[in-house]
Amino acid sequence: MSTPAASIDTRYTLEDKYTRSEGRIYLSGVQALVRLPLMQQMRDRAAELNTAGFISGYRGSPLGGFDLELWRAKKHLAASSIEFVPGLNEDLGATMVWGTQQTNLFPGAKYDGVFAMWYGKGPGVDRSGDVFKHGNAAGTSKFGGVLALAADDHACRSSTLPHGSELEFVSAMMPVLNPAGVQDILDMGLLGWAMSRYTGRWVGFKTIAETVESSASVNVNPHQLDIVIPSDFALPAGGLNIRWPDPPLDQEMRLHQYAVKAAIAFARANHIDKVVFDSPNARLGIVTSGKSYLDVLQALEYLGLDRKACEDIGIRVYKIGMTWPLEPEGIREFAHGLEDVIVVEEKRAFIESQIKEQMYNWDSATRPSVVGKYDEAGEWILPSTNELTPATIAWVIAKRLARFHQSETIRQQLAFMEAKEKELALPRANFPRVPHYCSGCPHNSSTKVPEGSRALGGIGCHYMVTWMDRNTDTFTHMGGEGVSWCGQAPFTNTEHVFQNLGDGTYFHSGSLAIRQAIAAKVNITYKILYNDAVAMTGGQPVDGILSVPAIAQQMRAE
Repeated sequence: MSTPAASIDTRYTLEDKYTRSEGRIYLSGVQALVRLPLMQQMRDRAAELNTAGFISGYRGSPLGGFDLELWRAKKHLAASSIEFVPGLNEDLGATMVWGTQQTNLFPGAKYDGVFAMWYGKGPGVDRSGDVFKHGNAAGTSKFGGVLALAADDHACRSSTLPHGSELEFVSAMMPVLNPAGVQDILDMGLLGWAMSRYTGRWVGFKTIAETVESSASVNVNPHQLDIVIPSDFALPAGGLNIRWPDPPLDQEMRLHQYAVKAAIAFARANHIDKVVFDSPNARLGIVTSGKSYLDVLQALEYLGLDRKACEDIGIRVYKIGMTWPLEPEGIREFAHGLEDVIVVEEKRAFIESQIKEQMYNWDSATRPSVVGKYDEAGEWILPSTNELTPATIAWVIAKRLARFHQSETIRQQLAFMEAKEKELALPRANFPRVPHYCSGCPHNSSTKVPEGSRALGGIGCHYMVTWMDRNTDTFTHMGGEGVSWCGQAPFTNTEHVFQNLGDGTYFHSGSLAIRQAIAAKVNITYKILYNDAVAMTGGQPVDGILSVPAIAQQMRAE
């Protein structure tokens, strides 16, 4: 008997990714982030709230093309009263976001509130720390809320350093959400704004290439989530939202005594953390989050362990959505009866350290052993460098599992992976393909220096000159170009250097570096490399008016 062909929706168009309010749609992670504020507006209108939205930040991989997608969707954003205003740099974008939450403090507000989204690469999170701390301490408006998207690059594929932004958010005491895929981006994004409104806090939202550059068929009904307000937590008199006047010590008291606990209560009430595999006789527990959750599922598959096998053997898996502050009741219930807990997370021991802190005072008879980055013998089993792989995780799971379970299937899978690793370790020809400038790019000639001279690199496409034979060595962070020479010049016999500075970086923050070099009275020649685009992230225009005559006039004024 033949299977009936699936019905084809002949009315479907590419615009439906931003207009449909139900059903399933194929979306990339970046498109999901663009759709997210549209879905928030749908929820607000259904709740008879007259809100608006605001998005600002500064591009950087893996959100390098986020602004391009926002511009493509501008008519949909406008129809939902959502403004997109790129920041000249990350902290100025964050300051605009802070301003949106102040709107309803004063007469003349046109909306009940403004829900806002900030975005920036990991180094942009670093430079925005002061704004995050002030904005988060001040709070969000009752019908506003803030999501802060951190674009992290764990493997340093397009950065000068690998980075994860969780601890930067924690330093500002911002709750942190870590989606594992495209559906999670939509669901956790809506939960994040609701949490932000309830707690009065900005909410950190982690993104990496594996989530935002992937695609999936997702449920786009904005009302599929039944978001609830905690019934077991009492807010202080006056609530937790922004107000004015508001002395700093009062802000600190609300933040420390109430806001963090409110986030925990919200996460618990909405089951942001959940058991995904369970067993009535569980002995081994695996705690994970974000991309690592998917890696754990793949590792279990490598070992031939599906949901039923895990249930039979005694494996329990806990997926954490809010990685800080860690909700304690859920982790205690998860750990009940377990002998071992493996914490699988990329980069530093972020969740692991919170679990160990919470379990420290548990009765020793009920406290399981906890391993993560290191095991009991001090062996580095899940490294904090680069990225974790499903194969690495599979080895760790198999070793812990061997304490109470052996199977021929697992032995065969481990033998197969070991053989593959030996094969990959064999000597082989290596033909590195070093990137170079695009044909016709002015950097091909503008990054050359006179014979006998040397130059310093910086952030942008021209960074690639440090790989070429052009006497250009070292670099600095974005906006610090040339300032390192201010520290070197008094202590070297070298009298002069050139400094490359892209026009996008000049507009972002590099003009202040030139001012510093002048103030320090050092001998340096800046080469401002003008190509009228932020070429490394997609060829976007500079976020303002910039021309060669304008730059010349500004330099003359300096």
